[in-house]
Formats: sequence, structure tokens, C-alpha cells
Amino acid sequence: MTDPRNDNSTLRQQILGHLETLKIPLTSEQVDEILAAAAKTKLSHVQLLERFLAAPANRRREASIESRLKRAKFRDAATLESFDWKFNAKTIDQVQFQELATGEFIRRRDNLVFVGESGLGKSHLIQSVGRCCCASGYRVRYVTSAKLLEELTAALGDKTLSARVRYYSRFDLLIIDEFGFDKLERREYPESSSLLYKVIDSRSRKGSTALVTNIDFKDWTDYLGDPPLAMALLDRVVDGAIIQRFKGKSYRAHRAEQQAVRHAKRGTTKNGGASDRKS
Repeated sequence: MTDPRNDNSTLRQQILGHLETLKIPLTSEQVDEILAAAAKTKLSHVQLLERFLAAPANRRREASIESRLKRAKFRDAATLESFDWKFNAKTIDQVQFQELATGEFIRRRDNLVFVGESGLGKSHLIQSVGRCCCASGYRVRYVTSAKLLEELTAALGDKTLSARVRYYSRFDLLIIDEFGFDKLERREYPESSSLLYKVIDSRSRKGSTALVTNIDFKDWTDYLGDPPLAMALLDRVVDGAIIQRFKGKSYRAHRAEQQAVRHAKRGTTKNGGASDRKS
């Protein structure tokens, strides 16, 4: 009569062989743990199969998210959780940004525009939304306007512009931060306005573009220095876009004031201590 234990041992080796052939990263120890749990809790065949698939599937999912985050090239490790929602609670609605973080606007291929003065958290929030979208499976790329123009101008010079424009057209979400942060250097980048338009136009109706700016729409013509191009750019980006207008107190200025107060207090303490010692 065949010993059932021998049959189980043979099946175990076959399972390990199948996992290796399929390149499923489960160790023999993990297999033994799953089988022991199945015997102890009397798992059904379906539950046992789910246990076998869950660990490698989760591992691959996490690796994919890490890969998308790396390709996105975010500048800061910003998250929605690390944002100070209380500081401008009356003007910055947390619920709206949590909705954007689902990535539903990308599925609809809607554009996104954050507009408002500096220091209100626009860059932090757009990167936080981008990170969440990476976790949801979307391909995201973050770049500042200055860096994008530098790359495109270099590509124009070495005749690789078409390839660079195609590169930026393939992402589900392209985030262009700090548009208008510095004046376009037309002497250094004389083609800057048309180069930016090429990227925006290449993505039209193919993916979502997020633009973060401190320039109101009425001032784009003056900023770009080309009225027809400014209108065309506005049409491509803003028409039908989700527009978030930022208002409130500058968080950056608030932090600077706090630091100044702390430095002043430390200076007072030191001076006071020195005075006490002299007396």
C-alpha cells in the first residue's frame, strides 16, 4: 500500500518545481506555511489557491508601483497625509484633492490646472496626487517647466525633438510644475513657447496634462509673448479642464516667520544667559 506521506512529499516537490518554472517567487518555507495553514483551518481548494497567488501577486504589484514612482521622477516625497490641511482649511478642501487622487480624471483624459500664488502648497499637492495615481496603475511623469524647456531646446539642437515630444506624449499624466515661476528666457530659449505647445498638443485627447502655475489665465499672453500661441495653448490646456484656484495664506511665509521667531528666542536666551553669568 502506498504511503500517503510519500505522495504528499512528491506533490510538494512537484509544486515547488511548478513555481520555479512559472517564476513565482514562493520559497519552500512559504509553501510549507500555506499548506500547514490549509490543513489546520481546513481551507477550501479555492481559498488555498488564493493563498498561493496572493503573496507573489502583492509583491509584483508593489514592485510595479515602485517602478512607476521611479519613472515619474517626483522632486519631493510629498503625500496627502503630510499636507497641513488645517492651515488654509477655509480655502483648500481636502475632499477635492482626495477625489483627484483616485485618478478618475485621468481615465476621462481631463486636464488639470492648479493656479494661485506661491507658497500655498500647489507643488506639494500635485505631487501627492501624482503619487496616488502611480499607485492606481497610471503612468505619470513630473517635470518643472524650466527643466522641460531645457530638455526640448537641447533636443531641438541635436535634432531629436520629435523623439523627445513622443516621450512626453506617452504618459497617462504629465505634470508640468512651476509654469511661470521664472520668466521665459527668450534669449536663451527663443523657441520656448512653441516647444511647450508641441508637447501640450501631442497629448491633446490622448492623456491628461496637469499644469501648475502662479500666472492667471489673462496674463498668459504677456508671459508667452505670442498672443496666437497663448490662445492655442489655453485652448489645449484649459478648455474643459479641472481648475483648482488656490487662495489663502502663504505656508512658506508662515514657516519663515516661525523660524525667525525661533532664532530670535534663541538669541535672547543666549544673551540673557551671558548677562546672568557676568552678574
